[in-house]
Amino acid sequence: MIKINPIFMVSLLFLAGCSGAKPELGINNGKLVPCPETPNCVSSQAGAEEHYIKPITFTGTQQEAKTRLLNIIQSEKRTKILISRDNYIRVEFTSALFGFVDDVEFYFPENQVDDKVIHIRSSSRVGYSDLGINRKRIEKIRSKF
Repeated sequence: MIKINPIFMVSLLFLAGCSGAKPELGINNGKLVPCPETPNCVSSQAGAEEHYIKPITFTGTQQEAKTRLLNIIQSEKRTKILISRDNYIRVEFTSALFGFVDDVEFYFPENQVDDKVIHIRSSSRVGYSDLGINRKRIEKIRSKF
């Protein structure tokens, strides 16, 4: 008879649920969905300092900025672009080791004249802490942009 290690079974069950369900995200009245209270989310529209991250600024047209951003996203590993509209991009980033999924959104507010910005929200689907991964990812995208 084969003995199954209980720790192995618990770990397997945990990892099977790592991707989590796709949350309801998007734009509502010119705003991205607020971050939850957990520290695994950053947003350029957050009021709380621990969640706030600067939006990405750009020059040129919105379409040029969107094309540049899509090229950067597509150059990253384990990404899946779910939605790409004129003023909104939604992407899933999956971690290499455990398959954790992070939802990342980019919002180009309409009628921008002077301050050309791309608002951002990056959040882990499961867990409490992300060890700063979402913030690091956005800063890496910003530096490539």
